[in-house]
Amino acid sequence: MVSTRAVPNLVFRRLRGQRSAGEFAAAVRRAAREIGEQVACDARYIGRVESGEIRCPNYAYERVFLHMFPGAGLEDLGFSARESVRGRGARTTAPPPPTPPPALDGDIHEESDVLRRVFMTSGTATVAAASLGLGGRAAAGPLTVPTQRRVGEAEVSAVEEAVRQIRLLDDRHGADGLYRRASQPLRAAYALLDSGTATRRSTADRLHAGAGELAISVGWLAHDSGRFDDARSHYAEALATARLAGDAALEAHAFCNASFLARDTGRAREAVRAAEAGQRAARPLGSPRLLALLALREAGARAWLGDRTACEQAIGRARTAFERGPGDADPEWMSFFREAELELLEAQCWSALGDWPRAARHGRRATRLQDPHFTRNLALYRAQLAGDLAQAGAADEAAAAGHQVLDLLDRVQSSRIRGMLASAVRVLRPRGGPEVTSLLSRYEELPRPPDEHRPFQAGPSLEDGTLKSSSAG
Repeated sequence: MVSTRAVPNLVFRRLRGQRSAGEFAAAVRRAAREIGEQVACDARYIGRVESGEIRCPNYAYERVFLHMFPGAGLEDLGFSARESVRGRGARTTAPPPPTPPPALDGDIHEESDVLRRVFMTSGTATVAAASLGLGGRAAAGPLTVPTQRRVGEAEVSAVEEAVRQIRLLDDRHGADGLYRRASQPLRAAYALLDSGTATRRSTADRLHAGAGELAISVGWLAHDSGRFDDARSHYAEALATARLAGDAALEAHAFCNASFLARDTGRAREAVRAAEAGQRAARPLGSPRLLALLALREAGARAWLGDRTACEQAIGRARTAFERGPGDADPEWMSFFREAELELLEAQCWSALGDWPRAARHGRRATRLQDPHFTRNLALYRAQLAGDLAQAGAADEAAAAGHQVLDLLDRVQSSRIRGMLASAVRVLRPRGGPEVTSLLSRYEELPRPPDEHRPFQAGPSLEDGTLKSSSAG
């Protein structure tokens, strides 16, 4: 049996020097921001590293540490080689089935649902990804893959089908009722990465891409239902997977959603940096539509910063790229990004800048252009329009849009949309009038969903002069 006694990391302690553990943790967080990483480093984490409890950092921390100490490798920083604490080499020392595999060393605990989710029971990794238990048709059926067996077409297809089903159900029903049920296939997908060896390189690439896209999809469900910390973790997980696999398309998608989340949680400068990083990753991919969406993410963040000139420039780049039309290189996940979404995202920019009439004009176009297939977005666009109209002083038209949102809420469960409607109602409440009174009466009767996490409020409230929202990424 391999000894698990912790050996203090004296090298790392020397690198800290005279700084306290808290001061050094702050330096780590600053370094992470410099390279677009997201780590929640604190004094406790530094203590765990120095005590030897964390023998090897997770991949996000590894990139940060190597950025802080150029030219050094992990072993130069006092860590053990990764293969000695995880992966195939580490698992060969585990007791044979049916004894459950032992907990892997400290870095698995450190990753704490952010990176490689291990979902193993009695030496097997179970993928129930095709049906998700959400009422959809199982494309490949539940799959049980013995540990360290080769992963092939059936397993990868199940992961890819899980991604498609989550997106389809979100388009129709919103995120609130889906998030918890989608977490199991995500754990299973990462268990496949952790326990299996793909038969071909192309299969391995698809598995990494599928697992990363699944992490983004589940992150979006968390994001849309107001579980921002969970969303941040899932997006970071996808970004780490993209970088490990050298997958620029997945990296661009992860940065796109990370920018969106940063904007929604009031971190506008981080949102700009993430959007810019996404554009750098996307440029070689040959998809003008992807570049257009990322430019709009940047525009929205710059609007939050009050930089009208930079916002308009980003919108101009987005429209130029969008007008080049769709192409074969457009990612599958961008099916929602049509002209209606372009108008909606531009409306949000003008809304953030306080130009309510202009925001309402784009919002009207978005609602007229929206494909009825995207039920969730029908409600979202109308909620955005209701808020913009309310701020612009068009109370009756705003109330009419609010009624349309209420008409859809029996089919759409989204904390984001309910929060947007609540913001519009707060602005309309003192206005009065028959249309407003009728809306308020219906709104007051709106039942609270039994599984609602918490009211959605993204960044400054509408009363502060902004209304933030968007559709799925």
